[in-house]
Amino acid sequence: MIEFFFDCSSPWTYLAFHNIQPLAKALGAEIIWRPILVGGIFNTVNPSVYAQRETPVPLKARYMKKDLADWARSAGLSIKMPPTVFPVNSVKAMRGCIWLGKDMVPFATAAFETYWGDDKDISQDAVLAEICRKVGIDEQKFIAGISEQGIKDQLKANTEEVVARGGFGSPTIFVGKTDMYFGNDRLPLIREALLRRKASAA
Repeated sequence: MIEFFFDCSSPWTYLAFHNIQPLAKALGAEIIWRPILVGGIFNTVNPSVYAQRETPVPLKARYMKKDLADWARSAGLSIKMPPTVFPVNSVKAMRGCIWLGKDMVPFATAAFETYWGDDKDISQDAVLAEICRKVGIDEQKFIAGISEQGIKDQLKANTEEVVARGGFGSPTIFVGKTDMYFGNDRLPLIREALLRRKASAA
């Protein structure tokens, strides 16, 4: 089993979200999708992210832009840093993923595409309604659903849980509950972990 804690506001999470699905399918591993708010994680245990954004190292920032483009090309995705809204408030989108439950993947995929490909602000109700129409979700039920207190509480609980289990950002991925990995570039290690588990179970 793979647990995938994620927030659509991260481009590296978009890559991992896309890349882990064929990996899991090929190895017969189930993915449990766990929406979170990465800003809540940063506020609690990793505030250095904000300092890095305020005073970036120019050489590192330039390389990071190239690195993201290289990874996106490798994955066959269109990812560019949004010129108008960054970082984005993803709370409504992530509540939407919670509300959709096992049916969240098409919505989350469209949310990633809309923000990281089309530079549209996924914090806005009109943009979320557009995403809902794109994937066949009743937009009025969606807007009502994400306002439910239970949905808000579950997103908060997921965020607190990943921090309690050692997470400090998005994506945070667990194999078999305790084996934690962070980031898209750890997928080869996740593949090896899954293969080890399959071998030990044989």
